[in-house]
Amino acid sequence: MSPMFQPVATEAECDAAVLEKVRRAFADALGLGLDEVEFSSSVLGDLGAESLDLLDIAFRLERAFDIRIPRGGIEQAGRQGLGDKEPYEVGGVLTRAALDRLADAMPEVPRAEFRDGLKVSEVATLLRVGTFYNIASGLLAQKAAG
Repeated sequence: MSPMFQPVATEAECDAAVLEKVRRAFADALGLGLDEVEFSSSVLGDLGAESLDLLDIAFRLERAFDIRIPRGGIEQAGRQGLGDKEPYEVGGVLTRAALDRLADAMPEVPRAEFRDGLKVSEVATLLRVGTFYNIASGLLAQKAAG
């Protein structure tokens, strides 16, 4: 993420126009009413999205904002700053250091959900509409900065 950009934890901190486009992308991709898509909605749990839906949503956001969402960006955030001595995962389970990095990168997710024993394969269960808002906002900030 751009050093100029800080992810937001609540809807009150959002740019309303950006959030509206993010919510619309979810509603359209999942066949939901706009009123069903909230900043804090869990993408897989609350909204019922499946892994293929995530690709559709990412594509819709790329078109809506003229941005390119890098695949694996959440994992990169978890690996950032770990160095060689702190692994990201051991046996498919995220390390405490990785969980802490992810929690810092994803303030829209309640901290308690970054629990010991969380598997790499379960990271997608943490995703919120706010996660996608933060990704889009960060990429828009980078784009504006040139």
